[in-house]
Amino acid sequence: MREFPRPRVVVSKCLGFAACRYNGVTIPDAFVQQLADYVEYLPVCPEFEIGLGVPRDPIRVVLIEGEVRLYQPATGRDVTQAMQDFAFAYLDGLEDVDGFILKGRSPSCGIKDVRRYHGTEAGAGQVKKGRGFFGAAVLERFAPLPVEEEGRLTNFTIREHFMTALFTLADFRAVKARGTVGELVRFHSDNKLLLMAYNESRLRQMGPIVANPQKRAAHEVIAEYEEHLGKALAKLPRRTAGINVLMHALGYFSKKLNAEEKAYFLDTLEKYRSEQVPLSVPVSLIGAWVVRFGEPYLARQTFFAPYPEVLVTISGSKRYNRPTTGY
Repeated sequence: MREFPRPRVVVSKCLGFAACRYNGVTIPDAFVQQLADYVEYLPVCPEFEIGLGVPRDPIRVVLIEGEVRLYQPATGRDVTQAMQDFAFAYLDGLEDVDGFILKGRSPSCGIKDVRRYHGTEAGAGQVKKGRGFFGAAVLERFAPLPVEEEGRLTNFTIREHFMTALFTLADFRAVKARGTVGELVRFHSDNKLLLMAYNESRLRQMGPIVANPQKRAAHEVIAEYEEHLGKALAKLPRRTAGINVLMHALGYFSKKLNAEEKAYFLDTLEKYRSEQVPLSVPVSLIGAWVVRFGEPYLARQTFFAPYPEVLVTISGSKRYNRPTTGY
């Protein structure tokens, strides 16, 4: 059985770790709790860290003469610089982090759909929504990493993508720590089908980096590979790409399965294509055949188990349709 790395995840502290919301409450999140046994959490509350206290008067994102500011209406306090200083100092001090789960729509932590107001006056109208100040700094500084809001992670497809990227990048962090081309070759070989499903053109660029290090230092080869890896995992994989990978895997068993088994698998693929079942359903069928027939190459492929199986659940999920955006 595959041993999984333990990703390090920065998480908004109000999501079950401390009663630090502006109104003095905490908001336990089912997925954050479920993931707790498999990751190392780094909880943070930017608003508390800049001295706003708990409870506190709410802050909001406002536009003042075309400039985005962070403002506390009840006190008239502008906390823009304080939040920026904290965000830069905190993020600069992070080491070995693999992903972020942030509070959605928060003026500090939100990464999308954060309300913005036109001016500081009472009754000021809303303008186009955007990002919170801390969330924006995270996306700017850690763009290749999986960064999500807890609300979006109720979508099965987004959650599946987030966990795949999270555990894959945590595994790669171990490759960097060991610092050998041999470890990079192992990682690339084990993740070949996963990368094929995510971005086949990027995979074709990554192969020569591993195969032809050209007498360069190992850390240079690994750094070049890492840049491509982050971009390969940045967007949700296309449904057709996953189907192509599964059909490729089916070829390993084409002479070992009976007609009924093949027909059942192809029918399941069609259900996946039409968004009736998640990717994990046809993947599980292939996984069963890997065990049954003892196929060593496929047994090593992370595509079939990119994260701990216990985390595969659709309980409480929103419909697992394909979202329009990734990271």
